[in-house]
Amino acid sequence: MGKQNENSCIHCGADCGKNPVVWNNLKFCCNGCLTVYQLLNENKLYNYYKLDETPGIKVEATTEFGNKYAFLDNEEVKAKLISFTENDISKVKFYIPVIHCASCIWLLEHLQKLHSGIKHSFVNFTRKEVDITFDETKISLRQLVELLSSIHYIPDLSQSLSDKTDDKSYKKLLYKIGVAGFVFINVMTYSLPAYFNGEPLSDKLQSLFSILSYILVIPVTFYSGSDYYISAFKNLIKKNINIDLPIALGIIVLFLVTSYEVLFTGGPGYSDSLSGLIFFLLVGKWYQSKTYEALSFDRNYKSYFPIAVTKINKQIEESILLEKIEVDDELIIRNKELIPADSELMEGDGQIDYSFVTGESSPVVKNIGDFIYAGGRQMGGIIKIKVKKEVNQSHLTKLWNQDKSYDKPTDSLKSLSDRISKYFTLIVIVIATIGFTYWMLKGETHTAIFVFTAVLIVACPCALALSIPFTFGNTMRIFGKNGLYIKNTDVIEKLSHINTIVFDKTGTLTQPNKNKVVFSGDKLAENETEAIFSLARQSTHPLSAAISQYFEKSHYVAPDHFVEVAGRGMFGKVNQLNIKLGSEEYVSNQNDLKEQKSSVVYVSIDNQVRGFFTVSNQYREGVKGVLEMLKANFQLFLISGDNDAEAKHLSTYFDSKHMLFNQKPGDKADFIKILQNRGNTILMTGDGLNDAGALMQSDVALTIADKVYHFSPASDAVLEAGQFNRLANFIRFTKTSLNIVKLSFTISFFYNIIGIAFAITGNLSPVVAAILMPISSVSVVAFATFVTRLAGKIKL
Repeated sequence: MGKQNENSCIHCGADCGKNPVVWNNLKFCCNGCLTVYQLLNENKLYNYYKLDETPGIKVEATTEFGNKYAFLDNEEVKAKLISFTENDISKVKFYIPVIHCASCIWLLEHLQKLHSGIKHSFVNFTRKEVDITFDETKISLRQLVELLSSIHYIPDLSQSLSDKTDDKSYKKLLYKIGVAGFVFINVMTYSLPAYFNGEPLSDKLQSLFSILSYILVIPVTFYSGSDYYISAFKNLIKKNINIDLPIALGIIVLFLVTSYEVLFTGGPGYSDSLSGLIFFLLVGKWYQSKTYEALSFDRNYKSYFPIAVTKINKQIEESILLEKIEVDDELIIRNKELIPADSELMEGDGQIDYSFVTGESSPVVKNIGDFIYAGGRQMGGIIKIKVKKEVNQSHLTKLWNQDKSYDKPTDSLKSLSDRISKYFTLIVIVIATIGFTYWMLKGETHTAIFVFTAVLIVACPCALALSIPFTFGNTMRIFGKNGLYIKNTDVIEKLSHINTIVFDKTGTLTQPNKNKVVFSGDKLAENETEAIFSLARQSTHPLSAAISQYFEKSHYVAPDHFVEVAGRGMFGKVNQLNIKLGSEEYVSNQNDLKEQKSSVVYVSIDNQVRGFFTVSNQYREGVKGVLEMLKANFQLFLISGDNDAEAKHLSTYFDSKHMLFNQKPGDKADFIKILQNRGNTILMTGDGLNDAGALMQSDVALTIADKVYHFSPASDAVLEAGQFNRLANFIRFTKTSLNIVKLSFTISFFYNIIGIAFAITGNLSPVVAAILMPISSVSVVAFATFVTRLAGKIKL
């Protein structure tokens, strides 16, 4: 904790008064703060107080709630709040308006330490929302809300229940602009005679105009400018200094000086400058929001990663994108494929893994007629589902963005921007004060006031803060249009720092749909080929897909059971036959190390090895050029679960010591960790099937997707297979984006230096400064946006 007044509350920082509540020699302003402090310490959540000075919020109410939240036991109310419920595991989203700092986020994302019934929690700081996954057998929805309220993070349940977008703040802004504009026009009308009349007005008339202007400017100051004071005050209470503070200071100084001149000296004051200042500040705020909206990089409905699924259309299977799915469509879902929309199970045995939604990896058994939520993943054989609700791609993308099963390095450039912005305002206030003092010592009060206000208004770190999200956001949008779907903007910078690339072979460098398959062994009966085809069809693995395609004219029979073992093979029972497909070691319990020239999949029927399929590798188009381009700038490694049949061919691109074959999924992840311990920054590319561990371990995880439904939550990015030959260009463009951000930083710094230098000389009025401030932010953001888009057209 930082330094505090000796009589400050340990929890919230408020003055404890003459009779503080004392516990363990610590002072608290009330019993509520003491209760929260004890609760956090009992659960060893000490770090809450280390993340910010006095992070807590003053707790006035008792933690005894009685029947206040009894309505949450009502099933109809629960149904409106809970977005997902399965096997006692439920998800709920609360709007919590008091979220205000890093310690709030930390505590709300560690709720599981306060109660074992809470599984996971995730905070969206900008929206002040928290998503909570909890076990209803251990904690009810009512008890969850009471727990949050007891630590004074009281959910606004009316807002949480509402699906409507709240546009009240936007309307308020328009009202404030209207008031400020009306006053500005009238005050300027009163001031025109003084500006253009060659002779001074009579004292009485001048005094009348000054008083009328002053009366009009009062509502502008206290209504139209209120947001700046409130924002600055709230941040000061939390010991934060934000950009609204210098603006609020400038407005207050002008108003106080105007009040003094008009009321006590009979002077005109600065009513015209004050009304114009607030009017142009508000118009600038509106202009910024509209410009940012026009330049917005947020992905719309159709630009989310296009996961594809298999639809049954008049008994014919066809692959379609999510956006084309309609209610009542029948879809085929294979092993490890994602459920794209809320659906009903029609055929097959559902084994749904909801870890993507809840973080709980235990599969949930589903029977015919059962409801299945979007975002679940089938972990067994083929099932047929009927879509019950429209596809919400933004829901799936949100799940992808909120996946916290692994941690990645923090964004260093963003951290730098945050540190600069933190001290920027303090420096500006100091410069404004120095300028004010200098001109006052020269006896030029009017210039001193204008210098003080203009410096505070013209300087703005907004452009600095916005250049990162707009540059990287537009890069993300450009990539999406070209077949590379990025998880979030942080991935862009991580990609720009990559120095090592690790490739999986099968399904990544090779092209699964164009493999040649040859079977060697005993002749297979018709019912045996049907069984092999039906089993292989359950899996999306490239070798399984190749075998399924080889027997595509066979009749499909639903397996009695089916299990796929990552990196080894699969087994199941079809046509009363026990079938095993996979590696030699898995199928026959022995490993013949004789040289193989292709990928080999062995088959056993009723525990008798009947032969093997040789699958010749067809490499992706452009793989030679991609690897040659990458080799010049990166260390390249190959890790494969397959044999080393292709080692000689691949030695052209990979050093012999950089190729590892016969690697199990765990071996791949361990190898990535070894490279990282050597100081390498890793981009791992795989097909998302047997590479999940390695993808999770890497610094940036890239999934190569032939049919795009090979989507892995562990991925930071999904690359359409058809765009594989542009991989080097994508990585190179992230470095271009990084340079654009740095150039935007430079432009922002130069603008602020020039603006402050001009203002401190007394040659810049506050009104002009108010016009320049939003223009500077918009110009830097526009520069970042358009240069990024132009570079994308040239380089991609």
